[in-house]
Amino acid sequence: MSVNYGSKRLVVGAHYGLRDWLSQRVTAALMALFTLVVLAQVIFSKGPIGYDKWAGIFAAQWMKVLTFTVIVALLMHVWVGMREVFMDYIKPVGLRLVLQVFTIVWLTACAGWAVQVLWRL
Repeated sequence: MSVNYGSKRLVVGAHYGLRDWLSQRVTAALMALFTLVVLAQVIFSKGPIGYDKWAGIFAAQWMKVLTFTVIVALLMHVWVGMREVFMDYIKPVGLRLVLQVFTIVWLTACAGWAVQVLWRL
């Protein structure tokens, strides 16, 4: 026979906690490593740094793939952060939904623009 010592506690929410925390750290570490790679290429390059030097740095296929990976990581990082801000501070559900949809559209447009710039070099 079970004894009921009070009402059951109902826990609601998306329960993203650990996954979001870990994704923020992993994407931040990836972006930091990418920054170090680009800085190393700039620091150890010879001659003046202009458009040709930057185009040369990003012309290699491995650098394009790495940059694309960092763009995706940046988008994930921003999305998790903005979603958390919206969930914490925007209480009306309709407004939160509109802001989340706007953020998704904006980030998708930014990704398209970044890829276009990256592969046009």
